[in-house]
Amino acid sequence: MPATDNHSAILLIYCSDRKGLVAEITHFLSRYNGNILEIDQHVDEQNGVFFMRVQWDLDRFEMPDTSIEAQFKEEVAEPLDLNWTLHFTGQTPRMAVFVSKYAHCLHDVLARYSSGEWKVDIPLIVSNHDDLRPLAEKYEIDYHHFHVTPQTKPGVEQQQRALLREHEIDFIVLARYMQILTPDFVDCYPARIINIHHSFLPAFPGARPYHSAYRRGVKIIGATSHYVTEELDQGPIIEQDVIPVNHRHSVDDLIRKGRDLEKIVLSRAIWNHLQRKTLVFENRTIVFR
Repeated sequence: MPATDNHSAILLIYCSDRKGLVAEITHFLSRYNGNILEIDQHVDEQNGVFFMRVQWDLDRFEMPDTSIEAQFKEEVAEPLDLNWTLHFTGQTPRMAVFVSKYAHCLHDVLARYSSGEWKVDIPLIVSNHDDLRPLAEKYEIDYHHFHVTPQTKPGVEQQQRALLREHEIDFIVLARYMQILTPDFVDCYPARIINIHHSFLPAFPGARPYHSAYRRGVKIIGATSHYVTEELDQGPIIEQDVIPVNHRHSVDDLIRKGRDLEKIVLSRAIWNHLQRKTLVFENRTIVFR
């Protein structure tokens, strides 16, 4: 059974590397009878940065959940000058899905959600088209359609942000949402907007990348999932994968294989985010396995 099925807490930490960091952090947990379930650390030797993820059982931890943040800050984080976040596995994240007309990623997300594969709530789906409303209704999820043009985008995003606040959304998944989010929108959800796209960018931009790739005779196709930043498709990468193709594959084959890969890569990225396996540092991610 995964560690996240327990009543547990997770610390994600990074700081300047030096001796004794692991000992100090784990000693805090031991001091209050914390049983460590998972621990992983990495040192970026080139930049001298220490990264750590530690998860521990709270059932016998001799401190109320509500006191952990303040106590850890006082005893460990401030003395060691740590950058850190604390998460509790008992809290179910709330995810909003943004989508346009392509349905393959949304189908996959909703199937994993409804099957109980992910511990997450999806209170709403947002779209700039009305095409996928029947799919949302099938899963009994509220569907909100906004007509977006260059002129209406600022006002639409204000309405969308109000909707997300109303539903207390923790993070957003762009399941092939074919709109560029403004910097103001992105700033409201730092490292909390997950996007998926084919990995041909920037070699094959535009609306028909698989057709361009076919004409060039590519030998692999891929997909990339990343956190959204102000710079288009340049955010920290969470997950990537590729599959081989050859001259026998048609454009339709490339599209089918590419969309299949997009679903898989996006689902892995969402899983890593839900499990608090990702830590963003500058424009990179550390993904703990």
